[in-house]
Amino acid sequence: MSGRVGGEKKPLKQPKKQAKEMDKEDMAFKQKQKEEQKKLEELKAKATGKSPLATGGI
Repeated sequence: MSGRVGGEKKPLKQPKKQAKEMDKEDMAFKQKQKEEQKKLEELKAKATGKSPLATGGI
């Protein structure tokens, strides 16, 4: 019995991605994204803590 007769073939191994060098622009961009993500999370926390605006009635 041979192992893979008529079955699926193994996919070829992909070469590992090279760790690309990040320049100052990339570092600044990533930092900016992190800060924006923090702000969004804080706003979400504030929004969920409050009661709905359209409450009240007759």
